[in-house]
Amino acid sequence: MTVPLALMVLALFAAGLAPRVLTRSTWPDREPVLALWAWQCVVGAVLLCCLLAMALSGAAAFTAVRSHVFAGAPHGVAEAYSSSSTPWAGALSVLLACGGAWTGAMLLREIRDARARRRRRRAELRERAPWLPGESASPSERLVVLEEEKPDAWWLPGANPQLAITTGALRRLKGRQLDAVVEHEQGHARARHDWLLHCSSALAAGFSRVPVFAGFRDQVHRLVELAADDAASRRYGRLTIALALVELNEGRGVFGPCPTPVALVPQRVHRLLAPGPRLSVSRRLRMTAVASLVPVIPVLVAFAPGLSALRH
Repeated sequence: MTVPLALMVLALFAAGLAPRVLTRSTWPDREPVLALWAWQCVVGAVLLCCLLAMALSGAAAFTAVRSHVFAGAPHGVAEAYSSSSTPWAGALSVLLACGGAWTGAMLLREIRDARARRRRRRAELRERAPWLPGESASPSERLVVLEEEKPDAWWLPGANPQLAITTGALRRLKGRQLDAVVEHEQGHARARHDWLLHCSSALAAGFSRVPVFAGFRDQVHRLVELAADDAASRRYGRLTIALALVELNEGRGVFGPCPTPVALVPQRVHRLLAPGPRLSVSRRLRMTAVASLVPVIPVLVAFAPGLSALRH
């Protein structure tokens, strides 16, 4: 079996098996940050498999690519990959290159659309809450208060993240609940969850039939909220952030017999009020190490023939 084919089999195996394992496990709800890391490692491994397979199959099929891939390599290393020179090597490299270009196009489109949405929402905020005379036009941190009966609060990502909150939310949130909501949104900003959301959405939009990318998008949207809930609860308590979620969302029909699409809110509240036990520190360290090693496997598979040639 040639190395590019082995890498593609590995990519298909990871793309099909990992989503089933991660979505059926119960520990991600208890350790959302660790689950986010595991998803990133799996997706990174799949993309790395495709990238390495593209490079090696292209080197086998095209002399120009081969000279660049093995430039500076010790004598005998290039010959170790000569078995990759098969009739389908060129077609595979072109197919994977097209997939890479399509991935880049989807990511650029997602970034463009996100920037357009952010500009539009910031313009709406400036219209509803204009800056006062003498107020800085580019503050590093800014809380925008909007006059509106509907209780709501949301985070606008960007170079200078902003928290927008309505007067309805200010009237409903009591005591430290407002502080917990602010901490929740700042948790999103500190962890740069917007980039995770953009990348997962771009991959799922470009390859909707690939289970690992669709699962990555769906789980990231859920896990970032759980991670931000935990960040707020560590400082203000689980009951405080749970009550704040109820106050902000009870008028939206999310707790009724026919919940709206924001049905994740009841699950978040239940998780905060009846949390499962966290994994032990030693188990979290072991799982982090195992997840970190997943992207290393494609590298070992790709470099195995070259390392074997150097030993001889």
